[in-house]
Amino acid sequence: MATNLAIDDKLIEEARRLGKHKTKKAVVTEALEEYIQRHKQAQILDLFHRVDFDPDYDYKEQRKRS
Repeated sequence: MATNLAIDDKLIEEARRLGKHKTKKAVVTEALEEYIQRHKQAQILDLFHRVDFDPDYDYKEQRKRS
């Protein structure tokens, strides 16, 4: 799917040099991948405040074979 975007040329050129990318497409693709990853990580961190911790849980007991 071809998409035309008006992106600041100075900004994308700086990102291309810093990331050592050969093309603008590579810069945008990596930026989108990092954006998605960062938001997924934020969603996971939100779960830490919602999961109940059981202080009596013994994970070593679960490892024993019956």
